[in-house]
Amino acid sequence: MLTINRSFEAFLDRIDEITILIPKSRDGEKKNFSLSLTKGNEPLLVIDRFDIGTHSKYVCKLPFELQFGKTYIITDEQGVQTDLQIGAVIRTVEFDQKFAYAASDLGVHYSKETTKCKVWAPTATHMKLRLYDKHEQIVETYDMVREEKGTWSITLDGDFDGYYYTYLACINLLWNEAVDPYTKAVSINGKFGVIIDEQKINIPKIDLPKLKNKTDAIIYEAHIRDFSIHENSGLVHKGKYEAWLETGTKNGNGDTTGITYLKKLGVTHIELLPVNDFEEVDERNPQKSYNWGYNPLHFFAPEGSYSLNPEDPYKRIIELKSVIQSLHNQGLKVILDVVFNHVYSKEHSSFEKLLPGYYFRYDENGISSNGTGVGNDLASERYMVRKLIVDCVTYWMKEYDVDGFRFDLMGIHDVETMNQVETAVLSIKQDAFLLGEGWDLNTPLPLEQKTIIKNAHKVPSISFFNDQFRDVIKGSTFSLHDTGFVYENADKVDQTKLLISGSPTMFHHPDQSINYVESHDNHTMWDRFSLYSESESKEIKQARHRLATSIVLLSQGVPFLHAGQEFFRTKKGVENSYNSPDHINCLNWNERSTYKDNVEYIRGLIKVRKQHGGFRLSTNKLIEKHLTFNHHRQLLSYQLKDVGAFGPWDRIYVVHHNQLEHYYEIRLPGDGDWMQIVSPTHIFLESPIVIKNGMKIDEIGTYVFCKN
Repeated sequence: MLTINRSFEAFLDRIDEITILIPKSRDGEKKNFSLSLTKGNEPLLVIDRFDIGTHSKYVCKLPFELQFGKTYIITDEQGVQTDLQIGAVIRTVEFDQKFAYAASDLGVHYSKETTKCKVWAPTATHMKLRLYDKHEQIVETYDMVREEKGTWSITLDGDFDGYYYTYLACINLLWNEAVDPYTKAVSINGKFGVIIDEQKINIPKIDLPKLKNKTDAIIYEAHIRDFSIHENSGLVHKGKYEAWLETGTKNGNGDTTGITYLKKLGVTHIELLPVNDFEEVDERNPQKSYNWGYNPLHFFAPEGSYSLNPEDPYKRIIELKSVIQSLHNQGLKVILDVVFNHVYSKEHSSFEKLLPGYYFRYDENGISSNGTGVGNDLASERYMVRKLIVDCVTYWMKEYDVDGFRFDLMGIHDVETMNQVETAVLSIKQDAFLLGEGWDLNTPLPLEQKTIIKNAHKVPSISFFNDQFRDVIKGSTFSLHDTGFVYENADKVDQTKLLISGSPTMFHHPDQSINYVESHDNHTMWDRFSLYSESESKEIKQARHRLATSIVLLSQGVPFLHAGQEFFRTKKGVENSYNSPDHINCLNWNERSTYKDNVEYIRGLIKVRKQHGGFRLSTNKLIEKHLTFNHHRQLLSYQLKDVGAFGPWDRIYVVHHNQLEHYYEIRLPGDGDWMQIVSPTHIFLESPIVIKNGMKIDEIGTYVFCKN
């Protein structure tokens, strides 16, 4: 292997340009450079020179296009040599066009007779496949063959089921060992990819009825470990995938827990925080640390800390697939939280080892962008990054039978990538649910290309977390002392009306609005209220909490609940619990019993929403036609008129009362009796209360009346 003492450095920064950096101590008036070739030296034309502090920068024009995968030598006028390193050229459009690889055969493809491995590494000059046994001892190292579009492959004869493997890439004269970015199975803690027989991971799939409209969905966000880890969960396999297979479970008070509880609650979709392989939890000792999972390591393989046997690469796959089918068996669809916006460690990632500088976004000065806040942003706009994202969601859809994806920090991604994701996902399941965080983050991607709320019309089948809904109803997430509608803020009434109407000024379709007041991020609503109004009684805080959740469940759009929100979930005041211990993050199943009445209330509201389509109209035009706000100065109320075609009642009258010391006498419109089906504390669906004349509105909370 060629060894170079780099007294100056040369970089291929464009297809036809080389940048040379020379310490000023070696610079001179008559600098010239040439490209060493077998036929002799080819002079390079210097077209520009810059002073950049301790170095001089020369820009040279190439006389012809170089061949990637070869090592070239640059020589100066004194005969000093350096190797030509691959530089910023990898972030050019020309590079993307030259090496865009469209085929679907990256990764490992196993049979008992042969195993084929293929990886994309267009700037590598050499590539090897290394096999390990289960004890992590090297078995053999093989040279790979360069093929089209910068891919490298090798076909092994024989049965290699269960072997660990890595790739070794030589780039810029340096060797790096990397795990296959497309690996579908990994060893413990993701140290190696594992060759598996995919016939051994087949799980029978359960078909569910298609979702007619996205506004029919009610999403419930949960974490695999939080869900069962509490001592009184009544679940045997605490903190594990297997807990999600247990049915008929109860806590010590005899109340339902686990997936039986979820089914009875009435939600339609379970959104699971990340289940792909992530960093910062030791899979050998998972109880010693905790993490939500937003530190992605491997995108195609499941996390091992939730497995009963993380040493077995097959086990975690089968367990997670079984979780999804267990939920399907309860009639619940599954959305996976996916994190394609960053990696845990850019420098140590397989992406950086296989093609340095390509997979991540940089500013105009070559500085790594940090819109995610964790030190790196994946560059979704590049062809092979976009391909990896689309390939990955397609794999999870086909192999794991999931029903949708929640994209973490989706505003980092470009619109074209998300449209390709949408096309791929909906071609597999027409009713798949795609949603994400459309925050406008500080990344070099042009504003018009970002998948942010402002550009929602460019991705019409993708839904967005409605942060205005969150902040207007309960108070700004970023200011503890900012009060929302439920804390009697009169300035928020007009905004609340728009939110209840499906946020038509933000979205072209109501199903693009994910209505929520609480998620895994930030304070739980109960903790926020407790910190804001310490002197207010527990009962009043609970009333405000119920009011906020009822607005979520009865507004136009798609309601979203955080696990435990229905029994006043607390994280003991911890705002960002991403790595807090289990006693902070666990779903406390004792509180499920303590606040059983509130659980039943939320369950009843869900039933009301599901019983009448007037609460989940599918277009802004229908909402504009049927929803009318009443003209009370301080009391927020509205009617859904002529909605008999959508459910059992022709008229619905809703009041959201947020005031502690004011009450109102209202007269329900029209002739004939009305029926009350919701009060601030009870649901009367089975035995409605007949309302003949007026109604006194004197409690904080929601009132719903209906009429045939």
